[in-house]
Amino acid sequence: MTLQAPPNRLNSNGETRHVGVEVEFAGLPPRDTALIVRDLFGGELNVVSPHRLLVENTRWGEFGIELDTQYAHPDKSLVDDSHAEDGEWARYQHQRRVEFHQKTRELIGDMVTGLVPTEIVCPPIPWDELEALDVLFEALRVHGAKGTDASLMYGFGLHLNPEVEGFDVDYLLAMLRAYLLLAGWLRDEIKVDITREMLPHANPFPKDYTLKVLDSRYAPDLGTLIDDYLHHNPTRNRELDMLPLFTYLRPDHSHKLLHEKLTKPRPTFHYRLPNAQLSQPGWGSVVEWNRWVEVEKLAVNTEVLRARCAEYIAYHNRPLLTRVKEKLSRCSAKLGGWLQRKR
Repeated sequence: MTLQAPPNRLNSNGETRHVGVEVEFAGLPPRDTALIVRDLFGGELNVVSPHRLLVENTRWGEFGIELDTQYAHPDKSLVDDSHAEDGEWARYQHQRRVEFHQKTRELIGDMVTGLVPTEIVCPPIPWDELEALDVLFEALRVHGAKGTDASLMYGFGLHLNPEVEGFDVDYLLAMLRAYLLLAGWLRDEIKVDITREMLPHANPFPKDYTLKVLDSRYAPDLGTLIDDYLHHNPTRNRELDMLPLFTYLRPDHSHKLLHEKLTKPRPTFHYRLPNAQLSQPGWGSVVEWNRWVEVEKLAVNTEVLRARCAEYIAYHNRPLLTRVKEKLSRCSAKLGGWLQRKR
């Protein structure tokens, strides 16, 4: 598949925009996965703990590979606490506790391997080099990695973290509007797995928030845009998670969600919707990036964006019964298609 260029290829510093890629899967433990990454992209293997590894100094930077559960990894605060000011006996006791803790976490990881996914967190990659990254997805497939569609129990996803091109509120609002308008189309194109639909990790935006943002009278400053988002979306579990970007833009904001350990500040959108389709030949980051680019194209087409917003609001102002009937019909068709794919 040919990589599509975004309408704006550079960031606010005039440099090529980057994209972070994260993918979850079963069938390969972290160490085997890390060796595949190293073989493909070079670098050095760093075993942080038995189920968490790094591949450092690759052409793009550091890859992180781990079991996707905190209980398989030692607590860093406990391990790093040296008790340097304690007496010798206290230090000895602490070291024994650390060793027991590490061994217990390793055992938990051994037990849940195959039940919880392995996750690869790629370093930020120039958008125009994503085709080079996609050899990783083919290698994972060849070595037995299993994606979302391999089991009813798998709710695995691929996340993209496209770097923003700027920080002004007009651009961010246009991107948010474009995404809200295309969210349904993206779900249909991706054929979001019903297991992932039932899990909370990539929930759609609430309708009242969508109608608020798409209203032509909505013209917030940056602070209001952030506050409105937090009021209507008090969760990380959105198909387009804006929390990392808002944390980056407003590090002193008082909302607790912007200070949680899992909310990492970065100048990117956090797009969580795609399945991990590792059993599908030719699937990879390029496929999902090309779909994302349609959001960016709509965002810069001001006249079309304005017209689509007006159409959406008019459509959803129709009688409730009409809308309910159409939604039930769409859900029935979607369930039928999913059952066919799972057979």
